[in-house]
Amino acid sequence: MRDEWYERQDLGNGITRLSEPHVHRYFAANLFHVRGRDADLVIDFGMGLVPLRPALTLEEGKRLVAVATHIHADHIGGFHEFETRLGHPAEAEHFARMVDQETLAHVFRSLPGAVQQSPCLNWTPEHYCIRPAPLTQTVEEGDIIDLGDKQLRVLHLPGHSHGSIGLFDESAGVLFSGDVIYIGGLVDNLPCSNQALYRQTMQRLIDLEVQCIHGGHGAAMSSEQMKAIARHYLQGTSAKATL
Repeated sequence: MRDEWYERQDLGNGITRLSEPHVHRYFAANLFHVRGRDADLVIDFGMGLVPLRPALTLEEGKRLVAVATHIHADHIGGFHEFETRLGHPAEAEHFARMVDQETLAHVFRSLPGAVQQSPCLNWTPEHYCIRPAPLTQTVEEGDIIDLGDKQLRVLHLPGHSHGSIGLFDESAGVLFSGDVIYIGGLVDNLPCSNQALYRQTMQRLIDLEVQCIHGGHGAAMSSEQMKAIARHYLQGTSAKATL
């Protein structure tokens, strides 16, 4: 079962998307492995139900950077597996503690059908917890993550959570947006959410020159799709999910 836990898709340009198809749809997030000339980047880490690192194709001795787009369980479960861990300072304390109120792990534990198949023998959701993963470095607006032949700029995009960030490869026109925007019902009603900041973030995305957007859930988006979702949010007509 462990060998079949992660589903992989080659997106081209050194990018692989991984997902957890056996996890409840609310918590089935996208994870990304971006291969660069001098370093590799892992963006988000799933639920942590099955070790993530062995599921990646990594070159021995190559520098590896792990970046969490935000603090929620479906994005940081396997964060602790990586030595170099980056995230926004607004959520640094939460990465170090991983308490339920911030990660939403308690929501996952209470879901009927949290998983379609158990990740291991005798697994039960009530024992689910997330291991602390203190940041080794914080990143803020404008910081660059340099992979050699790819440079990704950090965008602070609050609203879904205080420390939500995106990673923008400007030369390729590719944005990794986390849960800030994706195809599906956006979530802006959590204790860590801020709808006023979310509106500012949506306006920023409308103004952003980008070609392809890889969200925290669902399929990749074109610029037109992303901007339509952002406009609908600002008009109050977008679909929203409630956890």
